[in-house]
Amino acid sequence: MSTPKALVLRAAGTNCDRESEFALEQAGFEAQRVHVFRIMENPAALAEYQFLVIPGGFSYGDDVAAGKILANQMIHRLAEPLNRFVADGKLVLGICNGFQVLIKSGLLPWAQVSPNALQRDATLAWNDSGRFEDRWVHLRADSDKCVFLPKGEVVALPIAHGEGKFVPANDEVLAKLRDNDQLALRYCDPAGRPGEYPINPNGSIDDVAGLCDPTGRVLGLMPHPERFVDITHHPQWTRGNVNRADGQLFFQRAYEHLAKA
Repeated sequence: MSTPKALVLRAAGTNCDRESEFALEQAGFEAQRVHVFRIMENPAALAEYQFLVIPGGFSYGDDVAAGKILANQMIHRLAEPLNRFVADGKLVLGICNGFQVLIKSGLLPWAQVSPNALQRDATLAWNDSGRFEDRWVHLRADSDKCVFLPKGEVVALPIAHGEGKFVPANDEVLAKLRDNDQLALRYCDPAGRPGEYPINPNGSIDDVAGLCDPTGRVLGLMPHPERFVDITHHPQWTRGNVNRADGQLFFQRAYEHLAKA
């Protein structure tokens, strides 16, 4: 097959688009950074890509709420092409601010963008610590269906967010997410065990760090895989105990999944 194409969607305030583009290229993708205005002008262009990445940063300064303005643009200008993109079996990854965008646009948790669906079933709220959390954390992959990481894998990644606390609308939503195997990533210690702050750095309900849609092909997560695609990115790499770049696993798995499709 031809080289899979990845679109890195950016907007004013996005600041992790170049790192995301680099990570995608390292995994074998043909990657392009494209401003959301260009896609809004020509929504059909989305069909040229097999992988959509919404990177981290502070889109539109996180005015109103984190990711809300970019999410509204997607709801009102790109709902149909985004729904078609997912229905066609393609992949979507939202990182940090991108996760906030996916939640507030409706692509997560149920993978259906609709201007009429104003009530969302989950959100990402202010950290319980009341401050911006900038640290390294560990995550455990907990979903059999998520294509980006095999179940049971424990990885280390950096976080940098102020609004990262995962909160479902109610217990019924949380139960449905569990039953659907959509709770893709949980905060843990290096041995894969749950714990209090700072192991869970923001107070996320059920330690959720990442969420996938019912297909397992749309993933949002608060940590930044694009910031750990070389062992030299880890603060302890000089001690000789870092033997892989955990963030690159997400992009490699995406490439492998699309190569087999």
